[in-house]
Amino acid sequence: MPSVLDSSQKRTILAVDDDPENLHLINELLKDEYRVRLASSGEQALQAARQAPLPDAILLDIVMPGLDGYEVCRRLKADAATKNIPVILLTAKVQVEDAQLGFDAGCADYITKPIVPPLVVARVRTHVTLKLARDFLGAQSWM
Repeated sequence: MPSVLDSSQKRTILAVDDDPENLHLINELLKDEYRVRLASSGEQALQAARQAPLPDAILLDIVMPGLDGYEVCRRLKADAATKNIPVILLTAKVQVEDAQLGFDAGCADYITKPIVPPLVVARVRTHVTLKLARDFLGAQSWM
């Protein structure tokens, strides 16, 4: 069984957006480095986030029909199975108040659209690395 820090194993990213073009773009950006799981609604996101293997990070749009990204983030953070997965909000909402609502809901990061591909890739890589390090430290018997 590979270590949680084993870089040879592709990690899983869940991308959630109601716009198929945005999902396609995110998939194209990340597919070489990660296993990318796609969801087109908040309801699908909550289901997909609990499927094995659990995602190592979630890219989540805010404005979606049904459950918006803020509510999805709150539910993910309230669920013991998904509370430690970093959520990166990826949105066209650019007001400071929107970002504050996201952080209050539990997101780890906030990226505005239109996306800058190297920024998205770098932020995903950073949050996955941090999660793997937390998982590794949490698995140590002395913890």
